[in-house]
Amino acid sequence: MRRSRTEALESHYRREGERYLIELRLSSVRRLFNSLDPSPFLERDLDDEAERYIVDTVREFPLATPLKLVVYLPADEVEAERDTLEHAIRNYFEYRHQAAGRELQQFLRQGRSSLVIGLAVLFSAVAGYRLLSPMEESLWMQILAEGMLIGGWVAMWRPIETFLYAWRPLASRRRVYAKLQSMPVEVREA
Repeated sequence: MRRSRTEALESHYRREGERYLIELRLSSVRRLFNSLDPSPFLERDLDDEAERYIVDTVREFPLATPLKLVVYLPADEVEAERDTLEHAIRNYFEYRHQAAGRELQQFLRQGRSSLVIGLAVLFSAVAGYRLLSPMEESLWMQILAEGMLIGGWVAMWRPIETFLYAWRPLASRRRVYAKLQSMPVEVREA
């Protein structure tokens, strides 16, 4: 018998009240951040593996599901890092949300440019087809006319793909980062 998605999530993630917990157990707070990033602590990038785990976990849940990130640290680091860590994680995901928004805007801007170019090529191809259609007595003219028409529609491939499908993963990633930047973060003793 198939389990529902909710049952599957409940078997993998603990729950506190209405929120599911995304739990990270760390031997040191330094494990959460990219060691190659020279920025001050509050502006540092999260470690790639840590970010991937958090983002992938959030994607497993429906977007409206309340979540909480819980970071477990050794007792000697909890009090010293509690406020700083919560702020650093929020800053990082706020930055990622803004970057994803800029990326989506740039992608759609390129899509609009592709659409203008594609439409210009399509209109030119249709006009060329109309001009060559009366001369279809020769096989070569017929091939040229049909080739122009096909080429015009091929020029529309990229804009159609962009506006029907390709923007959706970028928008989805942006929504995930929006959820992450507003998600409660709690630091606890391991």
